[in-house]
Amino acid sequence: MELGDRTLVMGILNATLDSFSDGGQLATAEAAVAYGLGLYKAGADWVDVGAESTRPGAARVDLEEEMRRIVPVVEGLRRGGAGPISVDTTRAEVARAALDAGADLVNDVSGFRFDPSMAALVAERGVPAVLMHSRGRFEELHRDPAYRDVAREVVAELGETVARAESAGVPRERLIIDPGIGFAKDAAHSLEALGRLRALEALDRPVLVGPSRKSFIGKVLDAPVGRRLMGTAAAVAAAVMLGAHVVRVHDVGEMVEVVRVCDAILEAGAPVR
Repeated sequence: MELGDRTLVMGILNATLDSFSDGGQLATAEAAVAYGLGLYKAGADWVDVGAESTRPGAARVDLEEEMRRIVPVVEGLRRGGAGPISVDTTRAEVARAALDAGADLVNDVSGFRFDPSMAALVAERGVPAVLMHSRGRFEELHRDPAYRDVAREVVAELGETVARAESAGVPRERLIIDPGIGFAKDAAHSLEALGRLRALEALDRPVLVGPSRKSFIGKVLDAPVGRRLMGTAAAVAAAVMLGAHVVRVHDVGEMVEVVRVCDAILEAGAPVR
């Protein structure tokens, strides 16, 4: 994957029973693999495989169950000729198993906070990693968020996260940062974090944004999860126009079109050299 020439689209594959948007729809490995291969056909640059919901109120999945859900899906995708695959987990043991099964990078919503051995694993394997901004332990990810200045605090805390990863031996050039829309942020915080996305340029790392179907869209539109497609399209367009390198989405085919138009506008408006 080349970051920067165009905006990349990460497709979401939830091998979960209780995700906020599509939990339980891909309960078997066969169904999940078929769905994931379909995401590539729809235009996904890579697919993000997760097996533990981080929705508000979700309970932790035990280690063995998370591995049981993820590993066969990664193996099946790789056998099916999949493109790049990321594993969405906060546990180093799960990440190791997924990498062994054929995954290419790690997407950790805790930014290496939940499992101290995750950074060492990423350094050992020499793979890229997405570090997301969040606060608190798993059960606190959505509890009573408070900020004085959302953008400033997200930049500062992500800067600390990147520094910790580097100190553990992960090269800076292998890190992607994510402002964590909807994590430790209410709707107003999420809107501000997205609207001030360019503040992350201070960290000089590629930026991934995951606004797909999230509650801030529902708040603005007074719409349930199933009616957030156009709101997601607007949020994705804003992210691209404000400098995102990658967008993480459920509705890949539709969002690929949004991204292509935004990229064309940005290219047309680029200064003549």
